[in-house]
Parts: sequence; structure tokens; C-alpha cells
Amino acid sequence: MAFIDRAARSLLMTELLSGLGLTLKAMFKPKVTLNYPYEKGPISPRFRGEHALRRYPNGEERCIACKLCEAICPAQAITIEAEPREDGSRRTTRYDIDMTKCIYCGFCQEACPVDAIVEGPNFEFSTETREELYYNKQKLLENGDRWEPQLAANIAADAPYR
Repeated sequence: MAFIDRAARSLLMTELLSGLGLTLKAMFKPKVTLNYPYEKGPISPRFRGEHALRRYPNGEERCIACKLCEAICPAQAITIEAEPREDGSRRTTRYDIDMTKCIYCGFCQEACPVDAIVEGPNFEFSTETREELYYNKQKLLENGDRWEPQLAANIAADAPYR
């Protein structure tokens, strides 16, 4: 009986016809492919991309040099040097991230008590040399200034889950 069943299936080409039916069904559905450089898909508010240092609305940097991000970084990619200011507060004089070491775990962002260091929505930051992936404080602050509206929206969207 199994022989007759196999012979009937191969003679009638049922597998081929079911495959063609599946192709026809998919042909008339809307396309899911994106034309990438010109069209981009949605990104989650929790996406961990390029790092940025944020500022307060008055323009002062948020980082209070507590060094929690440096301590918690499993890849030891963050280096911070700080000194006290005239008003008694501490601020960083050096804040470096070696992006070649970074594993994008998000621990630095979670450890920061003032939301100074964040991982932003930018995933397109390829470089031609390794030296361009050593971010200093100035580069991180520029990233924060560039992405601040999106960073603030992402933090606000994620706030109920923290």
C-alpha cells in the first residue's frame, strides 16, 4: 500500500504543486523587504547602540564622576579621571570608552544614578581605523547633543519598567 501511495504522489507531483501553491500565495502578499540605506525599520527604546554622555537642560554635563560605570563594566572599556571643582562638586576631566572592547551589555547605563551615560539609537557608526573607536569625553558629549531628543524619549518610554 505504501508503494502505491508513493507512486501516486510522484506521478501526480503533489509536492511540486503544493510548493507552487505556496509560492503563489506569498507572491500577492505585501513585501517585507526594506530598502535599507533609504528605509529603516523600527528600533526598540531599549536598543543599545553608540554611547553618549548627556547634559542637563542648562547645558551642564550630567556625569558626577561616581565611577560606577567604570567599576561595573565587565570588559573594562571605560576609563574615568575626575577632580573636584571650585563649588565642591566632582566632574570628570577624562571619560574614555574603548568601543573595540565594549560588549554593549548596558551595565554602564543601568549603573548610572543620573542617566549620564546612555547607549543611544545609533547603530551606524562604522569606522576605517581602530583609533576612531576610542571615544573621549568630547566625542561622547557630541553624541549626546546630537541624539538628546531621541535619548530622552527612549528613557521616558523605558521609565515604567525600571
